[in-house]
Formats: sequence, C-alpha cells, structure tokens
Amino acid sequence: MEFRHLGRSGLKISEITYGNWLTHGSQVENDAAIACVRAALDAGITTFDTADVYANTAAETVLGQALKGERRESLEIMTKVYFPTGPKGPNDSGLSRKHITESVEGSLRRLGTDHVDVYQAHRYDTTTPLEETMQAFADVVRSGKALYIGVSEWTAEQIRAGHALARELGFQLVSNQPQYSALWRVIEGEVVPASRELGVSQVVWSPIAQGVLTGKYRPGAEPPAGSRATDEKGGRQMISRWMRDEVLERVQKLRGVAAELDLSMSQLAVAWVLQNDNVATAIIGASRPEQVTENVAAAGVVIPPELMARIDDLLGDVVERDPGMTARNAPTERPS
Repeated sequence: MEFRHLGRSGLKISEITYGNWLTHGSQVENDAAIACVRAALDAGITTFDTADVYANTAAETVLGQALKGERRESLEIMTKVYFPTGPKGPNDSGLSRKHITESVEGSLRRLGTDHVDVYQAHRYDTTTPLEETMQAFADVVRSGKALYIGVSEWTAEQIRAGHALARELGFQLVSNQPQYSALWRVIEGEVVPASRELGVSQVVWSPIAQGVLTGKYRPGAEPPAGSRATDEKGGRQMISRWMRDEVLERVQKLRGVAAELDLSMSQLAVAWVLQNDNVATAIIGASRPEQVTENVAAAGVVIPPELMARIDDLLGDVVERDPGMTARNAPTERPS
C-alpha cells in the first residue's frame, strides 16, 4: 500500500480507502461486510470512509464493529454529516450547529471511538449561514472529536469560502469528496485547480463508475444477475446514467489498455484516478472480500502518459466534463 498526504496537512492516508456507502447495513449481510473490512486491513488499507446517512446510521455501526480491537492510532476513520437520519425531523439534517453537534456524538458512539480523523460536510447547506457551519466544525475540532474537516461535492467557490473561514477560525479544511472517474471528470475544470491552490485534496468516490468501468456490462446485453444495475434498493438508479450502449461500447475498448498494463479493468479504473496528483485516495466498496483484494492492486501503479492519452481517445465524447454538474447535482434546499 502507498500513502499520500491529505491536503496541506501532516496526515497521511492510504491510496485506497475502504468505503461502505451502498453495502454495509443494507445490501450486504453483517458477516460479509465485516469480512470485507478484514480483507481491507489485510491488504494494508488503513483509511475507512462512511457517513451517518448510509443505511440510516447502520453502516457506521457495522464499521465500528468490524474495526473493534484494532489499534486506533493505526487507522484513519472518516465520516460525514448533512443528510437526514433518525426520524427525519426538521433539525435532523443540514449543517446547522445543532445538527453538527448532535450528529458527531452519534457517529462517535456508533463507530466506537472518541474521535474521527476527518469529519466531512456531506453537501453544502444553502439554508444555514456558512459562518455558523464552520464555527460548529471549529468547535468539533477544538473538542478533539475530529482532527480535520473535509467537505463533499462542494463547488470551487464554496470550497474557497469554506477554506477562508476555516483559516480565520484556526483549523484546516483538508479535503473534498467528489465523484470522479475516467467517465466523470467534472471536477477537473474548476474544483481541482482551486483545491491545488488552497492545499485541499480530493477523496474520490465511485472511481469504477458504479461498476461500469469493470467492463461487465455489455452493449445490447442484459445486466448480469445480482449486479448493481439490477439492484432495486438504489444501485440501479445510480448506475443508470452509464447504461447506454454508446458508453458501454467505449468502455469495452479499454480492455486492450488494461491488458497492456497487466491490470484488470477495475484496477485500471482505480489506477486512473490515482494518476491525478490532487487525488489523495480512491474509495472502493465491496460486497465480497476478493473485490477488495483485486482493487488494492491499483495502488502504486503508474500509467504512462501515452496510455492516459489513449484512454482519453477511446472514451471520447461519452466522458462528462461539464464543471457546472457539481452545482446542478447539489441539493437546493435542506433534505427531509
């Protein structure tokens, strides 16, 4: 396993992070979820990402159980706050002082730890003054309940504003967690340049584009039984944007590049995002331990510039690059 600094901080995290967004507490039984975490630890992964909203808090509980007994100082645990949890009352979502203060306590209890390494704003809250949000995060850091603060899917402008307030309040905004893959590159135009300037790293999710970049979905064919594209609990909806023959045909053309590098298609996809020097880590999920073992092999891989250029050519215009997509996909009001 290779390690990278998170933003302009002294914290190092593993190039591959294990995340439990669509699996723990919902799609995967607890025993299988714990086996996946054990496989991640065995493979050298030290960084784990979750959120209170995943499976309505159950994912944090499963991760806490899976990591019980591990040396806490050898782990980097990241979780998030914003989306509704619990009975979904009027203050059970967003980035108000009340919700942040109460949510961090719940996350620590479920994770079985007295602090998280990175506490992240899961989205930008348009209904709460940014000053209130950042002051609440400052207090979380000063209390020792989080060591660093990150955000997720914020625009370049929002990252700049949050970073400036964090500096005034005496703490570091070190990371942004966006979707990023060879098919979804919307952060490259504005978010990445701003982040480089400010010393903020990307902690990227869905580097395999919800499984599409594995090549298992074939143009003109039904999705494999049991795959995410057949999952009615949320997976099918998330993957639908890529399930077009024109996309799937382009993805199949990447097989030659993967073979040239002696990589699987999923390893190629994860290695691709790690070529971006503003990316600190790629988050992988898994429903089976062998998926973890396979994807970890992408750590430390160097893809030559000529092959990076070939990937661009092969994918062509099916790649989404519009920087405005970050703002367009963001909530415009607090969810309930």
